[in-house]
Amino acid sequence: MKNKWVKIGLVAIMAGLSLGAGMAEAAGILTIGRRGVSTTFDPIKTAQNVDFWVFSNVYDVLVRVDKSGKVLEPGLAESWTVSEDGLTYTFKLREAKFSDGSPITAEDAAFSLQRIRDDEGSVWSETYKVIDTASQGDDPRTLVVKLKTLSAPFLASLAMPGASILSKKGVESMGADAYAENPIASGAFMLKEWRRGDRVILEKNPNFWEAGRVKLDGVEWISIPDDNTRMLNVQAGQLDAAISVPFSRVAELKKDPELVVTQNTSTREDHLLINHEHGALAKKEVREALDMAIDKQAIVDTVTFGLGEVADSYIPKGALYHDANALHRAYDPEKAKQMLADAGASGLTLNYVVNAGNEVDEQIAVLLQQQLAKAGVTANLQKVDPSQSWDMLIAGDYDLSVMYWTYDVIDPDQKTTFVLGHDSNMNYMTRYKNDHVKDLVAKARTEMDPAKREAMYMEIQKTAKDDVHWIDLYYSPFISVTRKNVENFYQNPLGRFFLEDTIKN
Repeated sequence: MKNKWVKIGLVAIMAGLSLGAGMAEAAGILTIGRRGVSTTFDPIKTAQNVDFWVFSNVYDVLVRVDKSGKVLEPGLAESWTVSEDGLTYTFKLREAKFSDGSPITAEDAAFSLQRIRDDEGSVWSETYKVIDTASQGDDPRTLVVKLKTLSAPFLASLAMPGASILSKKGVESMGADAYAENPIASGAFMLKEWRRGDRVILEKNPNFWEAGRVKLDGVEWISIPDDNTRMLNVQAGQLDAAISVPFSRVAELKKDPELVVTQNTSTREDHLLINHEHGALAKKEVREALDMAIDKQAIVDTVTFGLGEVADSYIPKGALYHDANALHRAYDPEKAKQMLADAGASGLTLNYVVNAGNEVDEQIAVLLQQQLAKAGVTANLQKVDPSQSWDMLIAGDYDLSVMYWTYDVIDPDQKTTFVLGHDSNMNYMTRYKNDHVKDLVAKARTEMDPAKREAMYMEIQKTAKDDVHWIDLYYSPFISVTRKNVENFYQNPLGRFFLEDTIKN
């Protein structure tokens, strides 16, 4: 497979010329090539990294996650206290301003939390329904949040980009849709221009409370779906940096003296989504057979060039409450074929939605198609633009699709809720249903004893794995490439870019 992608050649080079020679030379402006396109600047209406990773530097949050990806630290809230009963959190906001010069107040913070909890367009409402009230305290810089129940992940959830602090006045005067097109920033950068489907152009926010920390004048996130083109543009100096470096290109790029390839520890897990509402896929035995028909180690060896490792749980290795002894179904296509026959699903044909232009996704698709064929399963590959695949998942217009997840918070509750205990998003579009698991997810959220909570998460992982809620494939690092004149281009394990600290010499 790797030779096929090296030979794309002239077409990719010609496509790359559209960026314009010398773009990466602009003083103080960091140009970053990425695979996807921004869909919104409304934090509550997206769950996609392509959005979160951009506006985590446009918006600020009350509580942040540090560079290690494991510790909470002050953000817009410089300090906080918790009542003895664990239900009331009082935050002292630092003196800070929005990009329009207006002060960031407790009223703005309360409004933002109420909105992610109550707005019908919020994809994160379930996580924040634990909030009973959020209001200003004795002064404009004191926020008081009262919870309905105890919540172990509450502080961690405040660090999620979806809980970014917006301007109450701005949203109400402009309207949510207009605000999402032209946001008032609370973070290090503000939106200068958004060319949909092409690029997001950011400029330094002079009113950011840490403006002195920011070295760049601006950032351009440029969408280049084709992996080969994106890498060629960095090599040619038309981009300062690129993310989502294909595994197959790492060794080659490392040999270029003008480039720096970085592998950052991540919480990324790639998995095969299964639509539980489609025909035979509703049967657990059929999903088990599909799991057994897939050789995960072959995917790691062939697709990731050994840079990844086989995933054993939806909770990433090294993360809180990861089950190191999770169920592992051995690769056995013959047994899988017999299981399908026993389940009345011989000759199964499935629609497999693939993100076109994504080298890794396309390679995985071909491998899975070949592996499933050995178990008598025909996987018809439907290549679609990445901007379409998300809508297809929501609509249920698929049988199989490889997607990935990176943590947005340090607590496992967020991902667990989204993929196993959430009604509004159909458990990450899989339509998986297990009331016992859903109940455990809710109980684990309110269990403040770490040992008891860990036991709950072990049971959650065991049951979900037994049900084959999806098929775990592999864990992998974040891989980026920069020109050698770029320093401190860093992603923490949750995926956040610390562009406040990036330098372009």
